[in-house]
Amino acid sequence: MPEPAAAALAVRAGATVFSGEKSTLLQTGPRPAVPGRSGREQLQRVVRALDDSPPGVVAAGAVPFDLDTPGALRLGPAEVVPGPLHLPPLGRRRAVTVTRSRPRPAPAGYADAVRAALARIEAGQLQKVVLARTLELDALEDWSVPDLLGELLTRNPAATSLAVPLDDPAAPGARWLVGASPELLLRRRGPSVLLRPLAGSAPRSPEPAEDVRRADELMSSDKDRREHAFVVEAVVEALSPFCRKISAPEPELLATPAVWHLATRITALLSDTATTSVDLVAALHPTPAVGGSPRAAALDVIREVEGGPGGIDRGCYAGAVGWQDGDGDGEWVVAVRCAEVAGRTLRVFAGAGIVAGSDPDAEVAETAAKMRTVLDAAVAR
Repeated sequence: MPEPAAAALAVRAGATVFSGEKSTLLQTGPRPAVPGRSGREQLQRVVRALDDSPPGVVAAGAVPFDLDTPGALRLGPAEVVPGPLHLPPLGRRRAVTVTRSRPRPAPAGYADAVRAALARIEAGQLQKVVLARTLELDALEDWSVPDLLGELLTRNPAATSLAVPLDDPAAPGARWLVGASPELLLRRRGPSVLLRPLAGSAPRSPEPAEDVRRADELMSSDKDRREHAFVVEAVVEALSPFCRKISAPEPELLATPAVWHLATRITALLSDTATTSVDLVAALHPTPAVGGSPRAAALDVIREVEGGPGGIDRGCYAGAVGWQDGDGDGEWVVAVRCAEVAGRTLRVFAGAGIVAGSDPDAEVAETAAKMRTVLDAAVAR
């Protein structure tokens, strides 16, 4: 593991960072982009790009939610080591003064979008769709990516904390994706594959008895278990052409500081070890955890309802974020509990799965709770 002081310097210098429970990646130095006009094309070119690179180079970065748009995958030397990243204090944190806050859409508008989605579900057009919203915060000075990452690492030890440049990291005003994702899309080590999809959520409570009640209610919720089942079934179906001995047990509870989730630990063995982690990302993404079911119908609703006038562009939010080495091994998380940082603007994203029985006001509350992961870290004193 890099010495803490050296790791802190790398973070300050703008390293690409993925810090999870099992491993940490730090990618530094020049990072040319993986060529391609779309995320799909970039994924297809990762293996060839790595074959043409010197030893020790990995492909790391972000795949967009919409694979027809460009992603931010970069090639560069990296150190991948066991365990999470441990950083010493990154210096005295300067206070952040927020000058403007802009929800997009406003909570009432998001509730209306949920109602529109429910009408499509009732009409039989689809079974589930995930709708997202953002909160944009403007500050007096530029947001500090290292400060935000340091807070996320401290507050979310069980998540994968990440800082990924979406533009040339050396360019002034470069955009970064920063977050603490609790959702493992996949981890590939040789023939073994592990996935942990999340779907079905409930806000945490600071009162212990109420927190336990909410967790129990989530586990017994027909609506949330149906939402979760859509995801697990789609993941298993997508894995089937590549894997054998797929195991998908009953869901369990997973806790983050802000939200309870239903989670399923899916394990599988590759039928052919020539199948790389990016091959699996291309087959799986987007799962119903961030898109919906059926996939094509859900994506149509997202474009029409979420991306209409006054709507949002997800960019790499709800995409896949991670890395792959020259052996085809890699680790990818779903880009949730994330924000896009660009100069003085911080765009915090959150989404909720809409199925029959969803309550618009409850979905507004759920997305607000999910935003707390980044917001609490961003404005910490």
